[in-house]
Amino acid sequence: MKRPPLSCRTWAFLGAVSIAGAALVVLGGCSSVGYLSQSVQGHLGVMNAARPVADWLSDAGTPAELRERLLLSQRIRDFAVRELALPDNASYRRYAALDRPAVVWNVVAAPELSLTLKTWCFPVVGCVGYRGYFERAGATALADELRAAGLEAGVYGVPAYSTLGKLPFDYFADPLLSTFIRYPEGELARLIFHELAHQVSYAKNDTEFNESFATAVERLGGARWLQEQADEAARDEYRRYDARRHDFKALALATRKQLEAVYESAASDAEKRRAKADVMARMRAEHQRLKDGPWEGYRGYDAWFANANNASLGVQAAYNALVPAFEALFEAEGRDFPRFYAEVERLAALPKEERRATLAALDPAPPS
Repeated sequence: MKRPPLSCRTWAFLGAVSIAGAALVVLGGCSSVGYLSQSVQGHLGVMNAARPVADWLSDAGTPAELRERLLLSQRIRDFAVRELALPDNASYRRYAALDRPAVVWNVVAAPELSLTLKTWCFPVVGCVGYRGYFERAGATALADELRAAGLEAGVYGVPAYSTLGKLPFDYFADPLLSTFIRYPEGELARLIFHELAHQVSYAKNDTEFNESFATAVERLGGARWLQEQADEAARDEYRRYDARRHDFKALALATRKQLEAVYESAASDAEKRRAKADVMARMRAEHQRLKDGPWEGYRGYDAWFANANNASLGVQAAYNALVPAFEALFEAEGRDFPRFYAEVERLAALPKEERRATLAALDPAPPS
């Protein structure tokens, strides 16, 4: 497929990728040659690999398993428009098979005695707490530089991304990817709903607001999909998956709260380091207990716990901190998605302090 011509502004925006799983990479502008090059070439590589789902379905060489997943993805996509009032556009109507486990690798960093993420600021979307690369080597090199500067850093793979629905032409619409197409049914639905939610509302310089909103939409939409569209086998599979995720998030949240108390205390730095080591040791011991008990040897979170630090714990907050408030807002708007989205867009336009105050008043269980 021939690529449409690109303006400088479009080239600059082509670095905006990966909110799911998510994450966001944004270019500083046409003068950011090095980062611009890897971002644009990486994004265009994904776009060039994408073909309409209809083409894959009509291709006799498409494996039966992939054919079934693509059909499922289109039922989910139609449901997103029909039942969740999410954007009806070319997003997730094409599929790209990538020869790698992630589409983007994100870098996060935080100080040794703080959970506050380092941020990178760009003209189009403002400041975000991560920076992404289409090749792991670039992400690893940046993480090494940040560690050398005294920060705790981490690199994690991202299965999907969103360009916020801002790029012109269907050619640039966000595609389905091999990195997530074989997810369990409930997770595939949630991921698609999450990414489409980023096209509904985006608040500049407020990663926590954006990610928590998308997570709320994926939870609300995912529950509705499973209840109305999935069979009992898919619901059972999701319940097992979600139970482990719930335990993981609870353990990460408890650890964050303990570390916050340590870092905000009047103790010396040496005492904080010792207390931090104790908190992290208890976290890893609890992870092992879960694996020996209710998780029955499940290894899906092993790498995360082995490499957990202030940066990885800080990222967790961005995706979950405001979710209860958004869910309460959905109830306040009569469980009506268009009304809910309109109110979220209104909040996104407010100054950050006012936006957070409004959400705090809605939170059914504000942090102690």
